[in-house]
Amino acid sequence: MNRFILFRVFVGLFAALAVLPALAQKVDWPTRPVRFIVPFPPGGTTDPMARMVGAKLNASLGQQFIVDNRPGASGSMGAAIAAKAAPDGYTWLFVFDTHAVNPTLIPNLPFDTVKDLAPVMLVGTAPMAIVTHPGKPYKSFGDVIKTAQAKPGSVTYGSIGSGSLGHLTLTLVQQTGGFRIVHVPYKGGGPMTVDALGGHVELAIGTVALLTPHVKGGKLRAIAVTGDKRSHALPDVPALSEQGFPGFSALAWWGIFTSTGVPRPIIDKFHSEVVNAFNTPDVRKQMTETLGIDLMASNPAVLQKFLVSEIERWGKVVRENNIHAD
Repeated sequence: MNRFILFRVFVGLFAALAVLPALAQKVDWPTRPVRFIVPFPPGGTTDPMARMVGAKLNASLGQQFIVDNRPGASGSMGAAIAAKAAPDGYTWLFVFDTHAVNPTLIPNLPFDTVKDLAPVMLVGTAPMAIVTHPGKPYKSFGDVIKTAQAKPGSVTYGSIGSGSLGHLTLTLVQQTGGFRIVHVPYKGGGPMTVDALGGHVELAIGTVALLTPHVKGGKLRAIAVTGDKRSHALPDVPALSEQGFPGFSALAWWGIFTSTGVPRPIIDKFHSEVVNAFNTPDVRKQMTETLGIDLMASNPAVLQKFLVSEIERWGKVVRENNIHAD
């Protein structure tokens, strides 16, 4: 082969390699309806989030994005379906904070939370609110501690279930503060809120999205939030970090995953479309003002690091306190 022919071969190879990145960016997806698995019943916070995003993607991508509610076992049943789905980009999973607790709380999960689901986005975080009935004597979390220490067993608190983030948060607070209050687990936020409104439990803990409307309506009194700073949803309510627990933070969170093996260009395209959806004024307002979420819309690496950290943190609390699922 003479030098001229060899030169032409190298030029051709170089040109072919140069267009590969451009070709990789052209993703022929989606070409059929896409499924959003929400591992909880309709309502709550994860379900409307998925529906808002789905409506925007319907318009921008020209395909149906269908919300598929698959409740059960603190979200693990729906997560198992997503983990076993074909890695083709047509199944996405919207999770809540229970996703990081389930690996320790529920023995023998039929999937590996870290290995079998690919991270896509940490949507956002929000503190929880600790509330009481206005007829109860607690004006601050310090009042709760004083009563619990003076009258052991007299203070009860409701959460959305055994092993929920609210339950684990107040378990950790009790360990740190050296006091004891009695946990009353409920089958979800609805029943817990009903009993809190009726004064049947001394306290309740739940997301600001769940409890803020009742606080603003005067039917419940918020005495603390669980972030390391005050919530924009309840700016007059001091954080636990201001009430004797410096640096303490426990946040509810929402994330999006898909089955491991979905091609990265599809994940990147989906991620970009979801970011655009969250940046529309109506969705952003709903997320931040109505649901009280600090919107992040992170990249996959941030979600992966966050998930591993949350599994380690709350897994330790579950093990040390021998907590079991309902």
